[in-house]
Amino acid sequence: MQPVSSARAPRIEVVDALRGFAVMAILLVHSLEHFIFPVYPDPAAQPGWLNVLDSGVFSITFSLFAGKAYAIFALLFGFTFYIQYTNQERKGKDFGYRFLWRLLLLSGFATLNAAFFPAGDVLLLFCIVGILLFVVRKWSDTAVAVTAAVLLFQPIEWYHYIAGLIRPGHALPDWGVGEMYTYVAAYTQEGNFGKFVWENITLGQKASFLWAVGAGRFLQTGGLFLTGLLIGRKQLFLSSEKNTRFWVKALIGAAVLFAPLYQLKAELTDAAQLELIRTTVGTVADMWQKFAFTVVLVASFVLAYHTEKFRKLTSSLRFYGKMSLTNYISQSIAGALIYFPFGLYLAPRCGYTASLLIGFALLFVQVGFCKWWLARHKQGPLESLWHKLTWLGAGRN
Repeated sequence: MQPVSSARAPRIEVVDALRGFAVMAILLVHSLEHFIFPVYPDPAAQPGWLNVLDSGVFSITFSLFAGKAYAIFALLFGFTFYIQYTNQERKGKDFGYRFLWRLLLLSGFATLNAAFFPAGDVLLLFCIVGILLFVVRKWSDTAVAVTAAVLLFQPIEWYHYIAGLIRPGHALPDWGVGEMYTYVAAYTQEGNFGKFVWENITLGQKASFLWAVGAGRFLQTGGLFLTGLLIGRKQLFLSSEKNTRFWVKALIGAAVLFAPLYQLKAELTDAAQLELIRTTVGTVADMWQKFAFTVVLVASFVLAYHTEKFRKLTSSLRFYGKMSLTNYISQSIAGALIYFPFGLYLAPRCGYTASLLIGFALLFVQVGFCKWWLARHKQGPLESLWHKLTWLGAGRN
């Protein structure tokens, strides 16, 4: 590697805002889910209009964000690796091994988050799948793109589907996730904080990871990481006429594909009679339609960010995105204190509408804290800690 320049790549505002948008969407989805604690008011005890409103709030929020917010987060994880790797490459250094240490540190943050988030956390998945970025860091764009496409194609699901057609008795691996989640709900309901934390960081993490494997997210996350890496290499987040044309084409293409993919998903998951179809190609169709909608969201956001009005409208998201790790973990802690039995235990009193309002209130508080903190510090508290530990013993980076 030859050092090109010691200058660091400039920070890209749209990436911070987009990351803030993703963390905001995750917060709203998790708030509706009561942070994976499915206890809600009895619909029979609520007025009819509130039940209708709750149903609408749930449908709209999950249609817009569920499975897409995490995907944007994963894309930007791969993009961030590109920025970090390139900054060090310009100094003639290979960031790869430092990145592996960084992933190990992330597992500590994943454990902290999981302690308050029943049934595990996506950060652990990122720690494991993130090793792929180390492997491909010196590959050509073509090799990375082909690998990303293979992973997003979901080959494991296709294998099980074809194997089931050839051998009717073929069964998918039973990871026992359903039983694990049942136990998770039981110990969360007990309200024993010590047991809650211990089971979350042991059984909960296991359940979360195995669910990700069975739901197709393990391979999809790898594909999204590599896609984010390619976006970085192609400089697609920079403002230019060429990039604008790219995002317009991406928006149109993804929008056109979304409708048939969504219909295919409905046919293969909701209407399919055979479990083999629902749990294999049905999973594939679900992943594909969510990915298509994720591209719609990202492309729309990037194109809209070119306008001054939208930039002003989303200015707070830039602060929120700069402290994404701090916000992601603190929202889990706050959610546990709000909804769970060892805290305020508001879950039985909050339907989807009330939960969404609580989510927005928490967002407002977090954004205010971000603005206050970043006016006094360069990075968020957990971001700063992660950065310092990443470069521990390395001197100036």
